[in-house]
Amino acid sequence: MTYATVMVSLALDQLNTVQLQVAGELAERFEADIVGIAAARFAPPLYFTDGAEAQRLVDQEEGSVKRRLTDLEAQFRAATRRCSGRAEWRSATDFPARYVLAQARCADIIVSGGQSSTFSDAFSMASPRDLVMQTGRPLLVVPDQINWLDLRSVLVAWKDTPEARRAAADALPMLRKAKDVVVVEIPETNDDRSAVMAHVSDVAAWLARHGVTASARVAEAGNETAAVQLERIAGDVGAGLIVAGAYGHSRFRELILGGVTEYLLTQTARCVLLSH
Repeated sequence: MTYATVMVSLALDQLNTVQLQVAGELAERFEADIVGIAAARFAPPLYFTDGAEAQRLVDQEEGSVKRRLTDLEAQFRAATRRCSGRAEWRSATDFPARYVLAQARCADIIVSGGQSSTFSDAFSMASPRDLVMQTGRPLLVVPDQINWLDLRSVLVAWKDTPEARRAAADALPMLRKAKDVVVVEIPETNDDRSAVMAHVSDVAAWLARHGVTASARVAEAGNETAAVQLERIAGDVGAGLIVAGAYGHSRFRELILGGVTEYLLTQTARCVLLSH
């Protein structure tokens, strides 16, 4: 398995520099094609008018959206002009999430920026929450403070769920290029630690059969949340990438009560590969 096509999702009126940088680097590492994608729609105002004035406003705002999409294409072309693979641009005046979800069929992996913890404009950006839940592709989330994909150390956050299994499989091309890989599980309060160690040891052995040397680790019991423990362990091993299953609990529960996926989408300072 490899990545033959990397898709990078860009957002209007936001910096996309780091997402383009990491997506281009990923495409070069795997000799892949790269597809830049963006969409936006005119957001209706909170006040109303009618007649010719209303049509003038609509035409003006739709023209602005098209110009900003053209600017994004120019940014994408400039960032990928030295890429060895084929670079393709796709855009539309549509809801961003809907358009990216429809086009994701052509990609092996999607690169996106992180999610704001407070506000997301559905008219100008595709939320990574929607992308990871619905594209059927792994999502590489790149926070704004990152400018390269550091694969020297990778942390695989294990939980014995379908989401974690898919994430580990989706990450195999990157894991094969990593120098150090650590598989860690954060046990629940009443878990048997020997059983948990058997889980992560199985995963490390499975990775070895795929050419990835990995160590197994079980987090110590503590009063911290799973997200805080995971971030601390990632710091301990110097991880530049965290691999995790997304929304093993219900998405509603994580949005309201918080959880590992929400933390990884909104607060971590590392690249994160998520699969659902």
